[in-house]
Amino acid sequence: MKANFQLAKWQHFIALGFGSGLAPKAPGTFGTLVALPLVWLLSLAGSLWFVCFLIVGTVLGCYVCGKTAADVGEHDHGAIVWDEIIGFMLTMLLVPISVTSLLVGFVLFRFFDIVKPWPIRWFDQRVHGGFGIMLDDLLAALPACMLLHSMVYLGWLV
Repeated sequence: MKANFQLAKWQHFIALGFGSGLAPKAPGTFGTLVALPLVWLLSLAGSLWFVCFLIVGTVLGCYVCGKTAADVGEHDHGAIVWDEIIGFMLTMLLVPISVTSLLVGFVLFRFFDIVKPWPIRWFDQRVHGGFGIMLDDLLAALPACMLLHSMVYLGWLV
């Protein structure tokens, strides 16, 4: 059964990453791609704006992802990618933004989001609703962010 997404509903539009989640292949990757210019622009605005957007985006994501999933009757449908957008933002939190850091952060985040090592997979399987949709991506962002900060600290990434 095909999900009946309605981009005219603002909740669906945001949850689907402004439509990027409707990509026929690798919607999570396309959703994360949407986050690249958003992360870059917010980094220009400063850390306070970045953190504020991240917090508001997380809370909003719990609502829009949960609402969209309920509307289509499928928990964490692959097209719901707002969680990837916010997850990538958390990955890049307080990391100096450059083409290289964005690329490395993108690869690290997608790796942890796809592989879902313990405990990410445990939470993904047990926590449901909008919070559950958001949680596994936020958890995937944490090791990616820590690795990025380690690379910056060691001078491997500028």
